[in-house]
Amino acid sequence: MVEPHRVREDRVPGGQRFVPDGTFPGARQRHRRIGRNRPITMHWQQLLSRDRLGSQQAPTASSARTDFQRDFDRIVFSSAFRRMQDKTQVFPLSKVDYVRTRLTHSLEASSIGRSLGTLVGEQVIRRHRLDMVEAADLGSIVAAACLAHDIGNPPFGHSGEDAIRHWAYNADYGARRVALLTGSEREDFLSFEGNAQGFRIITRLQNPDNPGGLQLTCATLAAFTKYPRESCLGGSRFAGISAKKQGFTAADRASFEDVAATVGLIPRDNQHAMWCRHPLAFLVEAADDISYRVIDIEDGYRLGHFSYPEVLEMFWPLLKDPERQHPRLESIRDPKDRVEFLRAKVINEVIRQVLSCFMDNEDGILAGRFDVPLLDELPARAALDALIDNARQRIYCAPEVVSIQAAGFQVVSDLLERFVQVVDDVAEHGERASPRSLMLIRLVPEQFVGPDRVPVDDPYLRLLLLTDFVSGMTDSYAVSLYKKVTGISLPGS
Repeated sequence: MVEPHRVREDRVPGGQRFVPDGTFPGARQRHRRIGRNRPITMHWQQLLSRDRLGSQQAPTASSARTDFQRDFDRIVFSSAFRRMQDKTQVFPLSKVDYVRTRLTHSLEASSIGRSLGTLVGEQVIRRHRLDMVEAADLGSIVAAACLAHDIGNPPFGHSGEDAIRHWAYNADYGARRVALLTGSEREDFLSFEGNAQGFRIITRLQNPDNPGGLQLTCATLAAFTKYPRESCLGGSRFAGISAKKQGFTAADRASFEDVAATVGLIPRDNQHAMWCRHPLAFLVEAADDISYRVIDIEDGYRLGHFSYPEVLEMFWPLLKDPERQHPRLESIRDPKDRVEFLRAKVINEVIRQVLSCFMDNEDGILAGRFDVPLLDELPARAALDALIDNARQRIYCAPEVVSIQAAGFQVVSDLLERFVQVVDDVAEHGERASPRSLMLIRLVPEQFVGPDRVPVDDPYLRLLLLTDFVSGMTDSYAVSLYKKVTGISLPGS
């Protein structure tokens, strides 16, 4: 395996206690042991590990508030979670209170995930005769992972991700800086991923003085990681949804190695850091997919992009027994309330189908042979795909969405370009840097520069910290900061 990026202990952002190879004590040793005895299947007892990343304390024995419920609470009370209330779901900088943000989307996905996890847990426990495990434990793991699944998204949603990638490829200064890196360190920026940034946030940037950040259980962290692989695979192609994107940066590889070893994920390749998915990651993905596919249509209706008859036509094929629902629909006078009723019934039916699909494929999932989204295998797939197609045509390309996203794209890429030059100037020239650089670096929190605002020496970490800074902004703060450093106004500000 390619060795992870090596940093001195005093260069590690946040002051976490790392050994010289960037991992927590004992993590690499455990991974190597697993590697020599490659598992042929995963086991639920190990997959549900309560061990916490970076913590030496034993798991709690309380049934009143389990370790997985503590995971959920730690995410809820994190500042990164609160910032999602001002991050785009579909409609950036929306002035309509009803429209969902990343925060409300994550709460709804978490609710769906809790149902899915608990229903699966009931059958898994019975099928495998698991002891010391409750169905609610699986529900809590999936709920916590869903709660955090978008926590790493930059401002302006997927447009913000595109902006960071565009900056790394095309910016006059930034592209030259990124080009000096190699392997996964370079690809972390060229293929920037909100999922990988999310892992970084919950394991490092939140509570940075703690090894392991929020110190969530390894079960929750593994379920959170839908794409358990590094960013650079050396040109190799791997099948399956789990290899589609990266799930952690080069700087956080060792942390995920520790997670993978603890829960017993199956390694997929001897040359690259990649594993088969944790089984519950399929449920996290399904909960997210159900949430945005169904609820984006509801939001589109509330904003006038769809009429009620159009919503009814889209949702009708997804009802379990549509004719039985007709009298109930007719008794609801307000079309808005009818749409809410239909949304609830559709979600219930898709949950039922996902449960059946997961249990039918459980053996393949545990062995790493099954690697497609659960929603792709459902009887309702065609109708669910139609929701996405309609949303793309009528919502995602709406002028009010595209115009703000375009402005947001400029904001994110320009902020990165400006601040990378500022921090590099100070790094290279110290107090002899330009007056503008010495002034603007004061706008960057110390956490994203280095101790005492002295930029870290390592070029990769310097770029990574600034990406942490920009991607962690809310939509409104990004616009506000952009206006401060440029002196111009933006649409929607």
